[in-house]
Amino acid sequence: MDQRRPLTGWGRTSPSVAVVHPAGDDADLARMVTGAGRRGVLARGLGRSYGDAAQNGGGTVVDMAPRNRVLAVDDATGLVTVEAGASLDQLMRLLLPRGLFVPVSPGTRQVTVGGAIAADIHGKNHHVDGSFGQHVAAMDLLVADGTVRSLTPESSLFWATVGGMGLTGVVLRATLRMKRVESAYCAVDTERCADLDDLMGRMAEGDERYTYSVAWIDCLARGASLGRSVLTRGWPATAAQLPPAIRGRALEFGPRQLAVAPPLFPSGLLNRATVMAFNETWFRKAPRERRGEIQTISAFFHPLDSVGRWNRIYGPRGFLQYQFVVPFGAEDTLRRCVGMLGDAGQASFLAVLKRFGPSSPGHLSFPAPGWTLALDVPIGAPGLGALLDSLDREVLAAGGREYLAKDSRLPASAVATMYPRLDEWRAIRRSVDPAGVFMSDLARRLEL
Repeated sequence: MDQRRPLTGWGRTSPSVAVVHPAGDDADLARMVTGAGRRGVLARGLGRSYGDAAQNGGGTVVDMAPRNRVLAVDDATGLVTVEAGASLDQLMRLLLPRGLFVPVSPGTRQVTVGGAIAADIHGKNHHVDGSFGQHVAAMDLLVADGTVRSLTPESSLFWATVGGMGLTGVVLRATLRMKRVESAYCAVDTERCADLDDLMGRMAEGDERYTYSVAWIDCLARGASLGRSVLTRGWPATAAQLPPAIRGRALEFGPRQLAVAPPLFPSGLLNRATVMAFNETWFRKAPRERRGEIQTISAFFHPLDSVGRWNRIYGPRGFLQYQFVVPFGAEDTLRRCVGMLGDAGQASFLAVLKRFGPSSPGHLSFPAPGWTLALDVPIGAPGLGALLDSLDREVLAAGGREYLAKDSRLPASAVATMYPRLDEWRAIRRSVDPAGVFMSDLARRLEL
């Protein structure tokens, strides 16, 4: 049943009210798209975009979660066909026992396949395997005239949809190339890095030896400790690498939620003092060097999924995630950005650095070769707006860009510079949706 209600992103900021329509069959969705009102329509998955990408104030939002069937699994080729509302969590629980793992995973399993395509998500293996869209073999896309286009990577509309933030149509189904694994575990090396230069040197020298690489950074450290970090890198563990006690159930996967954050957290709980204490503890508890530790996939990739609704800990005002990439060779820009964060004392307990490999063919795909830093910041911190504006200028001057799936406040004037293929994407979008039926709050704000 349709329901008019407010929606936000995972950061719980900038709510807007839309009519939410639970997804029915293809014919139902076609009728809804062709009958959309002047404020248009937008597909929404599990709402894990941080800002306003999956909102459509005054219009219609299609809840794709009911469209979550797994339609076909070919164990021989690793090809899996699913409806767009299927989540990565669902796929892992079903397919890991069969030795198949998702090719790319972000920091949460609670993402739909349709959302993963729309945001062209990336993970800790981008330097090796690229982004999610590069592992999509085919997709069915419902476009504005109510017809369904069957797309493959040979189509320009395919790559306008990958990273296109849901603005080319509704992804109905997709065929994915899964990754073959021997276990539901990773073999992980951990190192403490004294500062940002130490970290970047280790990553640049050694990342090619690992499938997965990510670093947690203490953004409040200053002086000689600027950018001190904990670097974790690893590979899918083989069955032979597992301890004998678990080798016989190497492919079992059943992560559990340990707790749910209560609905009422006071604003200001995450502040400079509390985050500084957390960062000190987190850095000191990490081993100086540990090799070959066996970790579950859930512990290595998705530690925050063990706490339901963890976004509540930022309080009722919510938070934003700021993620940018700057090219290799712009290390001074990265140093300045980390220094600016430390000098401002912004309380981000979740700040991660990764290295990206080659760009995706997606016109609006975020990853590009270089360094990417992502951090969570509570709303309401003094001077936050001015700090983010200064970071924007650094990123733009270095030829970098910011991630639309995380954004909640980027000015429209910056997007064309950050995404040089924007006009090409607009032309493809107009060719299939000349009236702008597919619309979002993000698209309006950024004048996409």
